[in-house]
Amino acid sequence: MSLSIAGMGWVTALGNGVDAVWERLLRGEEASATPISEQFGDRTYSAFRVPESALTGLAHPRLRRASLISRFAAAAGLEALHAAGVKVNSENAGRIALVFAISNGGVIYTKRFYRDVVETGAQAASPLLFPETVFNAPASHLAAILGVTGITYTVVGDGAVGLLAIRMAEDIMTDKSLDYCLVVGTEEIDWLLCDAYRRWRLLRLEPPIEPFSKQKRGMILSEGAGAIALTRFSGSAEAEGRPIIVEHAHPGGCYAKRAEAEEILKGMLRDLNQTEPDFVISSANGTFIDQAEQRALEQVIPNAITYTAKPALGESVGASGLWQVILGAQALRNGELPPVLHATPNISLRLSLSRMLVPKAHRAIVLSSGVNQQVAGLRLALRANEAERASN
Repeated sequence: MSLSIAGMGWVTALGNGVDAVWERLLRGEEASATPISEQFGDRTYSAFRVPESALTGLAHPRLRRASLISRFAAAAGLEALHAAGVKVNSENAGRIALVFAISNGGVIYTKRFYRDVVETGAQAASPLLFPETVFNAPASHLAAILGVTGITYTVVGDGAVGLLAIRMAEDIMTDKSLDYCLVVGTEEIDWLLCDAYRRWRLLRLEPPIEPFSKQKRGMILSEGAGAIALTRFSGSAEAEGRPIIVEHAHPGGCYAKRAEAEEILKGMLRDLNQTEPDFVISSANGTFIDQAEQRALEQVIPNAITYTAKPALGESVGASGLWQVILGAQALRNGELPPVLHATPNISLRLSLSRMLVPKAHRAIVLSSGVNQQVAGLRLALRANEAERASN
């Protein structure tokens, strides 16, 4: 069984909407960094925040007190279902599954909840804030907003969790009673997160993110959400109109030491490279991950064109895997790649340093390497219709 992407939704620091964000990336634009400070902290950090305009029109009583992470997820999920032409009603509510990929969770409300407890005592614990502190809060909000009554899961992990959620969706969709699975990855940013990643020596204080740099100066965190609506592929490109297929979602692996990440990546790339890809969507973010992916690509697919969007959008952790799948799908559909920003020209990989046409591209590999021990990947394929196959 293969799954096809029926619709996608995107909320980023460059705005919202798949086509709108894609056009800005093609023009070589990057998000503007916002300083983040804390009353009891002695450092100021930079982050790529979602502009308020990206959530304009998102009105629902359920979201009135919801955290940002839930609002980002709702906006992306609603866009994906709309793009798929799915209207949830009493007849199909039980035939739609929901899988959430999440990493840091609702840290803003969690910090506020426990700060109130520490400062005032347990009696100050807010019953309104507590539900927002659990990892499955965004999934609960979106399921209630949509009226979805099918299977709902929340998968917790690092930057690779989005691709692992897609693999879970494959398993879920073996249930013939389901028609769609909506997969959503979401992330919100707070000073506390920035401080934690800085202590782990993974964060830089100011942009730019320099991908594949030997200096490994670090990443800039970002927030937002990505969503894809998956359905079973009928087997007919003519019937579905040039669908994007998830050909192979690889289980990846976990590394205990950073040096092990490269070996896992090489093994995964060999499996995914059985059908040669036209390009690779990398998760390079300015950390040790870049060198692991670079060395693996050089050994397994040395001629592959490589693109990473994290210098433009930032490291969105829980949302990043879904963002990368959206990037791969958009590049296959539109036959071009945006420029990789802030990369030096002496990097041995074939980077799309300027806007690059890939007009006959039909396959792409997405690599998702988390900084906390998880690695995953998948292969996307554009199924051409008969006229396109004849012209090729």
